[in-house]
Amino acid sequence: MFGKVKKWLGIEGVKVELIIPEEIKGADGQLNGVLRFYSMNEQTVKSLKVNIIERYTRGRNEEKLVDEYHLGSISINKIIEVPADQAIEIPFKLPFELSKSEMDDIGDKNIVFGGLVKMGKWFNKVKSEFRVEVEAKVTGVALNPFDKKTIDVI
Repeated sequence: MFGKVKKWLGIEGVKVELIIPEEIKGADGQLNGVLRFYSMNEQTVKSLKVNIIERYTRGRNEEKLVDEYHLGSISINKIIEVPADQAIEIPFKLPFELSKSEMDDIGDKNIVFGGLVKMGKWFNKVKSEFRVEVEAKVTGVALNPFDKKTIDVI
C-alpha cells in the first residue's frame, strides 16, 4: 500500500530535467534544448508543456511593480515510455518573441535617445529576468513532475 501512495504522489516516479544553454540571443527567436527523463519505476508520460516567461520588474520599494509575460510555449502530446533506471532524452525547439516597451522602441530608433533610455531604466530599476519551465503529465500520478531554469537573453 505504501508503494501505491508513493507512486500516486510521484515519489520515486518520473523526474524531468531541462537541459538548456545559460544564454541565448533574443534576435534568434528560438530556444533549443533537451528534456531528460529518469524514473526509478517504469512510467508513462502523456504530454509535456514548455514555456518561456519574462519577469519584468520596475520601481523601488513600495512603488515596485512586477509583471510576467509569456513569450512562447510548446505542447508535446506524445506518449513517452520511461523505463526504470534509464534516462530518456527528448530534444525540443521553443519559438518565442520578445516584447519591447515603448522606451525600448524609442531607444532603438535614435542613438541619442538610446543613452537617455538606458539612464531612465537604470534610475527606475527596470530589470527583466527570463525563465523556462516544463511540466510533464504522467499517467496515474497526482503531482506532475516539473523543472524550471533561469536563462539570460541578450
